[in-house]
Amino acid sequence: MIRVLFVCLGNICRSPMAEGVFRKMIHDERLENLIEVDSAGTSDWHIGKSPHKGTLSKLAEFKVSADGMVGRQLTVKDAGDFDYIIGMDAENIRNIHNLFGDHDHQRVLRFLDLTSHQKDVPDPYFTGDFQETYDLVLEGCQSLLELIKKEELSK
Repeated sequence: MIRVLFVCLGNICRSPMAEGVFRKMIHDERLENLIEVDSAGTSDWHIGKSPHKGTLSKLAEFKVSADGMVGRQLTVKDAGDFDYIIGMDAENIRNIHNLFGDHDHQRVLRFLDLTSHQKDVPDPYFTGDFQETYDLVLEGCQSLLELIKKEELSK
């Protein structure tokens, strides 16, 4: 089983949006028995809370389920539990590496480095632009799925 973890600051906007979109892609391609997905935040601000209403609204608009999603904080244990750990921005990547320390992980990637954008996913909690975030998440998830299919599933 290939395990993917999306990480943002609070685990209520970007990372649950990516989790939902990626989960749908996995389902649509009938890869649920090969790939598992989750999300987490680097902060403890929203532990146990549902995704932001803007994220829920955007996911519902595109018929993407948010069932079962609740905020959780990234832990050192995640370094060993996940094959791909995807940070939404450079600050998340720094926080992931700082937390993991000696348990550093080869597959910590900044999400949009998988695309031609090579930038951070803006946080809609601050920008209010959930559509921009959704569009970038969709593109990043497509690129990540292609990478996993090429590197992991073609073996």
